[in-house]
Amino acid sequence: MDDPKTPDVAVIGGGPAGLMAAETLVAAGLSVTVYERMPSLGRRFLMAGRGGLNLTHSEPMAEFMGRYGEASGPLGGVIEAFDPAALRAWAEGLGQETFVGSSGRVFPRALKASPLLRAWLGRLDAAGVRFHQRHHWTGWDADGALSFATPSGEVKVRPAATVLALGGASWPRLGANGAWAGALAEAGAPLASFAPTNMGVLANWSPAFAQRFAGAPLKAVALTFGEQTIRGEALVAAYGLEGGGIYALSGDIRRALATGSQGQLRIDLRPDMRRGDLASRLIGGRTGDSLSNRLRKMLKLSAVEIGLLREAFGADLPRSPVGLAEAIKAVPVPLTGVAGLARAISSAGGLKFEGLDDRLMLKARPGVFAAGEMLDWEAPTGGYLLQASFATGRAAAKGAIDWLAEQP
Repeated sequence: MDDPKTPDVAVIGGGPAGLMAAETLVAAGLSVTVYERMPSLGRRFLMAGRGGLNLTHSEPMAEFMGRYGEASGPLGGVIEAFDPAALRAWAEGLGQETFVGSSGRVFPRALKASPLLRAWLGRLDAAGVRFHQRHHWTGWDADGALSFATPSGEVKVRPAATVLALGGASWPRLGANGAWAGALAEAGAPLASFAPTNMGVLANWSPAFAQRFAGAPLKAVALTFGEQTIRGEALVAAYGLEGGGIYALSGDIRRALATGSQGQLRIDLRPDMRRGDLASRLIGGRTGDSLSNRLRKMLKLSAVEIGLLREAFGADLPRSPVGLAEAIKAVPVPLTGVAGLARAISSAGGLKFEGLDDRLMLKARPGVFAAGEMLDWEAPTGGYLLQASFATGRAAAKGAIDWLAEQP
């Protein structure tokens, strides 16, 4: 059946990109309906809020855009048009004051997503945006209508324009599963294969180490892979390592392992101390102290750090102060792979920019625009994911507004 209230613009996807598109469109005087596959809106947004809702980052724009790698070109103008300052002003317009943390990351004072999402949905509802949940988009029919599978049966919609904001392929239980790729491929849009990013890495821990230390944090360490070093934290998992420092390196690790290169992570357990200073401290200590006690007393190494040293070196763990210092500054962790899409924070791949014009409209399907993580870009955690999602949602909506104005 056809939707009896066909909107000017259909927005498919109720995450940050889709909701930002809806807000921009309704502000231009267009009727808008948001179609969402899940029973509620913004599920991944709420999940992000469990970690404090890192909205964006305060670093200089040149460094900020560098976080998007190869996608910094096509995303440059989009993010400049809705930059971190604009995103903060938008949040504060919803009554959510923001602040810059010690790391330069930007958070709402509430440190969670639910107050912002409630205020946002209230504003959209008051503006006249309609919401249809449990509407799973299955593509276009032979006449070009949008087709949705719903609990009440198939629904078809023929809007004047469409904004797709269907997300990537990570954390599928929260709504984004990449199933839209088939419909876009049939339409002739170029796609890049999905791959996990901002995910954990796999290591062959011994059963004893995994059982004892799974869930233990490695705090204030330096993590090195190849030529890149990240200061931060990691978390031991039964399958390997995860956490912010690991996520920052995960894209490079994934690409290296995909080429067959050896994946070895090096962990500096005391990045603020020089090898000579470590060795000098280890010379002291009481006669008869065990190695573990020396490391704990002299260097304040935690149980998991000592366990990691023993896991990495086994019987070859040096006993001399100089040798121990070298080991502490570069603990080797051979990597065997990366965690999959089901547990990745975000995904790489998706709709290639070459299949879009400057307004984020599909070249293969005029009147259809795309935004958010369904586009082929990736970035580390730290506010970059949400910033690009908001900005591309706004840009796609602006593109739809301009395109509609050109139509007879």
